[in-house]
Amino acid sequence: MASIPPGSQLRGRAREQEVLDRLLRDVRGGHSRALVLRGEYGIGKTALLAYLAGQAPLGRVVRTAGVETESEIPYAALQQVCAPLLDHLDRLPEAQRGALATAFGLSRGKPPGQLLIALAVLGLLAEAAADEPLVCVVDDAEWLDGLSGAILASVARRLHAESVALVFAVSTSATAPAQANAEYLAGLPELRVDGLGDDDARALLDSVLPEPVDPQVRDRIVAEAHGNPLALLELPRGLSPADLAFGFDGARSASPASRVEEDYRRQIAALPADTRQLVLAAAVEAVGDGTLLLRALERLGIGPEAAAPARIDGLMEIGARVRFRHPLVRAAARRSADAAELREVHRALADVIDPSREPDRRAWHRAQAAVATDEEVAEELERSIGHALARGGYAAVAHVLERAAELSADSTAHAARLLVAADAYLTAGMPVRVPQLLDIAGTAPLDPKRQAHAERLRAQAAFALTHGRAAGPRLLAAAQRLAELEPTTARETYLWALGVALHAGPLEGEDLHRAAAGARALPPGTDAVGLLLTGLATWVLDGHAAAVPQLRRALRRLSEDDDLRLLWLAAPASHAVWDDETWYQLSERAVAHARATGALSLLPAALSSRAGALIQAGRFADAAALTDQIDALGRATGLVPDLCPALTLAAARGREAEARELIDTVLRDADAYGEGRLNGMTDVATALLYNGLGEYPAAMRAAQRAAGRDDLGVGNWALVESVEAAARAGEPGIASRARERLSERTRSAGSDWALGVQALADALAGSPGDAEDRYREAIERLSTTRLDLLVARARLLYGEWLRRAGRRTDARDELRAAHHAFAAMGAEAFARRAGRELGATGETVQSRTNGPRDELTPQETQVARLAVAGRTNAEIGAALFLSPRTVEWHLRKVFTKLRIASRRELAAALRVQP
Repeated sequence: MASIPPGSQLRGRAREQEVLDRLLRDVRGGHSRALVLRGEYGIGKTALLAYLAGQAPLGRVVRTAGVETESEIPYAALQQVCAPLLDHLDRLPEAQRGALATAFGLSRGKPPGQLLIALAVLGLLAEAAADEPLVCVVDDAEWLDGLSGAILASVARRLHAESVALVFAVSTSATAPAQANAEYLAGLPELRVDGLGDDDARALLDSVLPEPVDPQVRDRIVAEAHGNPLALLELPRGLSPADLAFGFDGARSASPASRVEEDYRRQIAALPADTRQLVLAAAVEAVGDGTLLLRALERLGIGPEAAAPARIDGLMEIGARVRFRHPLVRAAARRSADAAELREVHRALADVIDPSREPDRRAWHRAQAAVATDEEVAEELERSIGHALARGGYAAVAHVLERAAELSADSTAHAARLLVAADAYLTAGMPVRVPQLLDIAGTAPLDPKRQAHAERLRAQAAFALTHGRAAGPRLLAAAQRLAELEPTTARETYLWALGVALHAGPLEGEDLHRAAAGARALPPGTDAVGLLLTGLATWVLDGHAAAVPQLRRALRRLSEDDDLRLLWLAAPASHAVWDDETWYQLSERAVAHARATGALSLLPAALSSRAGALIQAGRFADAAALTDQIDALGRATGLVPDLCPALTLAAARGREAEARELIDTVLRDADAYGEGRLNGMTDVATALLYNGLGEYPAAMRAAQRAAGRDDLGVGNWALVESVEAAARAGEPGIASRARERLSERTRSAGSDWALGVQALADALAGSPGDAEDRYREAIERLSTTRLDLLVARARLLYGEWLRRAGRRTDARDELRAAHHAFAAMGAEAFARRAGRELGATGETVQSRTNGPRDELTPQETQVARLAVAGRTNAEIGAALFLSPRTVEWHLRKVFTKLRIASRRELAAALRVQP
């Protein structure tokens, strides 16, 4: 794509050029901008990208373009973007340097995660733009390989203050699969590029016509081009003087893209045979590597002089990088070739790729060169998956194994490779791809072990997509089959079956007890899976008290384990045994691990668990930022987002309208997907909401419903809410029974969380003579935990008791502390409740006015808190997926809003402890 010199004007594109000029002005001013140009093929998107490149500082433009045939080669496009910038690689943190080096095949190492690579690319762009603005243009983005597209889109959403422009062009006339492939760009700023008006179209056509043309012929060309500039420029190339004088054949394709591509195909067909093969080889080569292309041409017996006719015709340029005049030239070259020619080119490229450096890419070209099934090539693809994993993660492995399956010489190998590919897609967080592969694999005869594996994968994918009960019976059947074949895998499958049944709650029927009984019949395991399975089976079959020691042992092992995929079960288990420290630490580690490794299958559960922990810690702003990420992740992946953290947050804040809307949505999801556990969690949130609002009868009814279901972990929260609601609603019998049930659980746990809530329940519903001591014990014990929201609630309850006992002075101290804590958190309803009680003691309660701290956005608050904790800009950026320059930009805004000058003043300004 040639650059258009500064000051050049494109006919009929004043509006679009003004948008691009404004974008560049913003970037020169220290901001970053992302933009998506959308329009049909040939409408002028490539010319607008060239215009943008022409206005940028010399040497400050990087380019890439999607290629249909490369859409399954991991990082093909991303490598083109980053290659010119690798001189800045040393400025990145070590983990990010290693991730890019491994992904691009520059070194070997542990497979990098998608999110870590995205953070590294963001940092690389920021470092490259440190001295001068950087412009990155991405043409034909609908044909980017999936990993490049997802990462560049993630980077685009995180650009703020790096002086980087990232501009994509997407065709609206591409195939449906290509359009779907570009969905990762949804939500970014867009500029629609439409056809030229008739006057501009005629003027553009006249500029390329070789001689005067009959006006009617000219009008026909303009009408058929529909204002498409590429069609206007290219169509006359194929018309003879007679055509122009007397009219031309109207039987051309109605699509400007196909018309223009057909013209390119005619141009390519007119080239000498060696030149045609050279153009084809350049079209097939993945990353535009000129040196590699020349070696492949030598293999084909073609010298570099063969490029001259293509260069003269303006079709392509060959240097260190290979560039085509337009992406349609590449498409035309491929479609002009027959299957034998394509295979010959792929074979030549495979022959010249160094197998020690890029075995996966070499194997891929060999696979494309294969005529039919070829077990040798299939095995080579299979051997290359380690490199594919390091380069592109599990999604790349899945693509490679799919192709290996196609080349498999027998049906058994074909099915086996499809099963492994399906597993890779599931691990990569792409469960939607799993059922189709399993359907194909199922057409071959599968042995019992593979049948069980297939059923397990199908059920896991279904659960990942909906979290519903339907997956439970399938998992249970698979576990039963595997019990005699693979005990280790059977334990993991039984654990999944138990987990699905626990999520189904009251809707699970007999699945839960069948899964627990089957699990108990297996030899017990001593790894994290085995210990957690034993603990959960005991909880189902023998009750809470018997399960506590085993669940604690499992949680200790999980705390030591690097594999955090069991978080979705570990979090409710930690609630069941009243272990707030493990919940807090595991959720923190899981989010960091998922972001660092790109484990999209883990990230939803990690974000949900972490948001819940932060809510109970009183860190509402931080939790809100995570609920936003949960929602964005759901939109990006198509998975059902977990709305419970957002609901709990709305309830804790006391925002009734927002909470009621979320309650309705969650209950619809629970009914639609058969996830009965959501009913219990919704009722607990409802009880929390109405306890804060002081509407105790409503809170009591909701808490009783949840306590009656007794879901894992949720039942404990329900009993705590039930005791408070019933005691305040004037129902001492209900409060006492809830207190007794709670005592059965807290005695066996013995943690400060457990003993603290029990002391609070005893104060509310136990002996009146012991109430004060029990309130004090509750506050003392809960103050040692991470549960600041619960500590403030205990102080509020104690202050209310003191006021009613006529001890107004003592009451003020507790109520004032509770009111300040609730106000600082943003627990608005509880703060109002504490304020009313404080006012009843005779103290004037000042309404909270918005100060500088309240002006901070959630992200600014996150940045400021991490800075107070002593994190560097690079560490803050890694935690929040921002570039260090953007972190610095946020900190400058924080300093301005808080009226301070340095990090040293942040802690005092935020009123938080370092």
